[in-house]
Amino acid sequence: MNRSVLIIEDDKRIADWIKIYFERAGYVAEIAHDGEAGLSLARSLAPDLIVLDLMLPRLDGMEVCRILRRESDVPIIMLTAKGAQPDRIAGLEGGADDYIVKPFDAEELVARAKAVLRRANGRVQQELVCGMLTLDESTQQVTLDGQPVKSSQAQFALLAAFMRHPNQVLSRDQLIALAFDDDFDGYDRAIDTHVRRLRKLIHRGDYQPIQTVYGAGYQFVVEDV
Repeated sequence: MNRSVLIIEDDKRIADWIKIYFERAGYVAEIAHDGEAGLSLARSLAPDLIVLDLMLPRLDGMEVCRILRRESDVPIIMLTAKGAQPDRIAGLEGGADDYIVKPFDAEELVARAKAVLRRANGRVQQELVCGMLTLDESTQQVTLDGQPVKSSQAQFALLAAFMRHPNQVLSRDQLIALAFDDDFDGYDRAIDTHVRRLRKLIHRGDYQPIQTVYGAGYQFVVEDV
């Protein structure tokens, strides 16, 4: 059975454009043009994935995301014309699995969707797999190329945050929000120390997936996304 995607976007031209690309990729796609209609369709259709615009009439995308997250674990990619860091953090904290800033490439959106769906399957299995690394949330164990890696709780939480958002540039504030919620005791630069220690744990030869993006944060680089 083909996977289904619900596109909640008030700009009909953009919505139709996204739908075409998802259908070309083999998805069954439906469209809603406002937040209330989107929420209703999400409940009735139970799609495999939701592409959700932030700025919507009747009910804004952030509220739709919060409501859906209380009701289900459906993967959500948020579309936003707002590129400011607080908006990105708010989207992730509100329950979105990924975000993409307008204007965007439709093929990239489909690729992100595939990655989000794979990670969603991993959450159901309580296991994240990225490259040589495997993280098992049920046993709190990490393996690198089949070999166990001993990690602290903070390192485990940070690695899980990275592995849920492969190839995505994450700021220090975003990493704190994703990995530690409100339990992070320290200032934003303290996250650099955690990242440095985590890098040492998962470094093998030329393998080092955590890259610094100067002026922006860090990126967990995985080729197969």
